[in-house]
Amino acid sequence: MVFRSEEMCLAQLFLQSGSEYDCISELGELGLVEFRDLNPSVSSFQRRFVSEIKRCEEMERILGFLLREIQKAKIAVPQEDESPLAPPPRQVLEIMEQLQRLEMELSEVAKNKDKLQRNLLELTEYTHMLKITRTFIHSRSRHEALGPQYEEFPTMETDSATGSTGMQRLGAKLGFISGLIQRVKVEAFERMLWRVCKGYTILSYTEVDESLADLDTGEISKSVVFLISFWGDQIGHKVQKICDCYHCHLYPHPENDEERADVLDSLRTRIQDLNNVLHRTDDYLRQVLQKAAESAYTWVVQVKKMKAIYHILNLCSFDVTNKCLIAEVWCPVSDLANLRGALEKGSRKGDATVPSFVNRIPSSDTPPTLLRSNKFTTGFQSIVEAYGVGDYREVSPAPYTIITFPFLFAVMFGDLGHGVIMSLFALWMVLTEKNQKKKRSSNEIWMTFFHGRYIILMMGLFSIYTGLIYNDCFSKSLNIFGSGWSVKAMFTNQQWTNKTVQTNALLTLDPNVSGVFSGPYPFGIDPIWNLAVNRLSFLNSYKMKMSVIVGVIHMSFGVVLSVFNHLHFRQKFSVYLLFLPELLFLICLFGYLVFMILYKWLAFSARNSSQAPSILIHFINMFVMQGKDVTPLYPGQTGLQVFLLLIAVMCVPVLLLGKPLYLYWQQRGGKGLRRRRGYERVRRVSEDDGSITSIHEEDEEEGFDEVTSREAPKQFDFADVLLHQAIHTIEFCLGCISNTASYLRLWALSLAHAQLSEVLWAMVMRLGFKVTTKVGVVFLVPVFGLFAMLTVSILLVMEGLSAFLHALRLHWVEFQNKFYHGTGVKFLPFDFSQLPSVFEQDGLL
Repeated sequence: MVFRSEEMCLAQLFLQSGSEYDCISELGELGLVEFRDLNPSVSSFQRRFVSEIKRCEEMERILGFLLREIQKAKIAVPQEDESPLAPPPRQVLEIMEQLQRLEMELSEVAKNKDKLQRNLLELTEYTHMLKITRTFIHSRSRHEALGPQYEEFPTMETDSATGSTGMQRLGAKLGFISGLIQRVKVEAFERMLWRVCKGYTILSYTEVDESLADLDTGEISKSVVFLISFWGDQIGHKVQKICDCYHCHLYPHPENDEERADVLDSLRTRIQDLNNVLHRTDDYLRQVLQKAAESAYTWVVQVKKMKAIYHILNLCSFDVTNKCLIAEVWCPVSDLANLRGALEKGSRKGDATVPSFVNRIPSSDTPPTLLRSNKFTTGFQSIVEAYGVGDYREVSPAPYTIITFPFLFAVMFGDLGHGVIMSLFALWMVLTEKNQKKKRSSNEIWMTFFHGRYIILMMGLFSIYTGLIYNDCFSKSLNIFGSGWSVKAMFTNQQWTNKTVQTNALLTLDPNVSGVFSGPYPFGIDPIWNLAVNRLSFLNSYKMKMSVIVGVIHMSFGVVLSVFNHLHFRQKFSVYLLFLPELLFLICLFGYLVFMILYKWLAFSARNSSQAPSILIHFINMFVMQGKDVTPLYPGQTGLQVFLLLIAVMCVPVLLLGKPLYLYWQQRGGKGLRRRRGYERVRRVSEDDGSITSIHEEDEEEGFDEVTSREAPKQFDFADVLLHQAIHTIEFCLGCISNTASYLRLWALSLAHAQLSEVLWAMVMRLGFKVTTKVGVVFLVPVFGLFAMLTVSILLVMEGLSAFLHALRLHWVEFQNKFYHGTGVKFLPFDFSQLPSVFEQDGLL
């Protein structure tokens, strides 16, 4: 973590033909530079290395197929601790051949397995059909089964002489169609048969006990075996078409029991043989997949790196000789030596005879912003960047957020017990972070907590501190050092008697009586206030004033940080025309309010507290120029308040018009002066040593505006500058009032947290303690469980989230807008470790 972003430079990389791949690979391993696109007008399909990228995409497709098959077989893919390097270009074809050969082998085995499974399913269905249709036939004799039902047919009258029906005399032949259909289609199937065949069919069906899988959809569903009896070939064709429409699986129906028995015996043998073949196929397929799983992770990483390298090479341009690739990169100045070392290492790996090199070039473009962070500071940096990435070389709020953010959270969340629980939870995540990273949980909520483990740890530790200040632990106070208040002195000095205690429900300790108040509690609030009836009034006054003090200090610190931006960007006029008016306006009004709070605390004691005036009334009278009838807080108060108010009012026109008028003078009236001063410097330098290079250094020392000089070609618009400055002035002046009031949320949320904790204790734990019998110990166990659950869910999670969001708002709106613009572009280096993987997103790795 640094005070401001790293210094960046624009550099050209000259990558010699033959070593460009290895050089980019080395840069990807180190993650030093961000590449710029030198071919913005060229489409993605017209670039030089499109064929190589297509080859990598083809390998990704094969790897996706391979990983899905491995996942189906429930085989774990071992992952290496160290990421494999990108393969050299000559090995790319070898990897491609291995993957294609493996895909063909797996596809063929999978296709054969699918055929075997379909054959097995057909044979199983045929077996069920034969067994169930036998019950249809043998449930009663054929004459008994069919005769009575033929009454539904229109011409089924039986001839008494010959014993044959009318349909038989016409030459119609009785036929059977049998098969299986899904259970959900049976009703519609039966209705369609009746409507189309006009009742010339008999449908018998029974549900199969065993659930069968559909190989096309993979769903397991119930099936029904049916047997359709019909007269005539024409009806038979209609029944056949209806079965095809409903995707029925039809199987031949045997003519007699002997044929049925032979078919069943043959089916049992074939099913047994198919099961053996499928078992051997599964074993072979698993062996192939296990062998492929050993290299799958390496292949995935290598293909990802290869594709990224060729994508970067497409951003480069070729020189006129077509023997060298030229790339432009943003690089931290401190990493230039490492950049040169990486190019030298890549040149040694490649076949180039000339080494690649780097050349730093000047640029007027705004560089990206790089703020280095570690695992501890990353969370706090994320909080700042959620508001906006800082401008290049702008002061970063992140180092101060490490302290101020958890402190403001703890002011609202202050409880010793809750802080200990939060700290222990965060400490557990910190100590087990290596194991948690290896698990790679897909639970988004859990990963949010895990990534912010150091923030939670700091918030818990600061909550312990503020809990000790408030002397609040699960709504109870700790009497560590002994109270500074004594009840005995009230009896000793005859202020109280036994009759006083018996006749009064409430008694007041008088600190003016000798011996009643021996002095303040050594650390935090005296525990006796936990028993006092007026505890809430006392704490409200204390926390409200504390919130104002903390808020004014926090905002003033933000204004002070803006001066470092003005000085760094050589805008010295902004120090006088922006920083000083803003600071004086804030200090003269709200800084004076803090002064009155501290003065009242120090100047008035218990003896003369009744004479202490109201700070709020005095602050209001300061603006309306009244208050002669009110008792002054200190001598000469009215004159000082008028003086401070006049200074604050005078700061507003300076803040509104100072910068626009100065820039207007600099653009119009100050040109001649700058030319004369520049001529004098050139003449003086040439007389001394004939050097002209030092002119620029003296320009910087004179404080010329770097931003203005960079924007010199643009036309100066006074109205535009004045409008922006008017908006800034209104926002700052009104914001000082609203932002100071906004810090009162520290008091409000602290009060809400303390009251919720007290209510939870009174309504849950106190009920458990009231049971004094032996059963009370057993009853206390579920009561404590309920208390713990409500404490975690309401006071820790919900209240913690509320305090977190309010602390976040105080930093973004009240603190950072005083000096932090947040309109920069983040530095995104070419780093293999930061590249997303489509397989990880799909859950295949």
